[in-house]
Amino acid sequence: MSKTVKAADLHAEWMRDPAYRGEYEALDLEFRVAAAIIDARSRAGLTQAQLAERMNTSRTVVVRLEGGRTLPSLATLRKVAAATGHSINLEIA
Repeated sequence: MSKTVKAADLHAEWMRDPAYRGEYEALDLEFRVAAAIIDARSRAGLTQAQLAERMNTSRTVVVRLEGGRTLPSLATLRKVAAATGHSINLEIA
C-alpha cells in the first residue's frame, strides 16, 4: 500500500534544502501578487470566468495571473482591481 504524501509536507521537507529555499524565496513577490489576485477575486465572489469577462480577457489569462509564474503589469493589476471593486495599495519596504 502506498503512503499518501501531502504537498505541505513535501514543501516543508524541500525548504530544508538551501538551493530549493533560495529559488522559492526568489519567487516570493510573484506568489504574493498571485495570492492578492486570488483573494480579491474571492472577496468579490467571482469565478475565474467571471473575472475574465469583467476584465475583457480570457479565463486562461486569469489562470496564468493566479498561477504566480510571472508578475502582471500595473495596467493588468488595475483591471483586476476595477473588475473586483478593489483598489491597489503599493508598498516598497
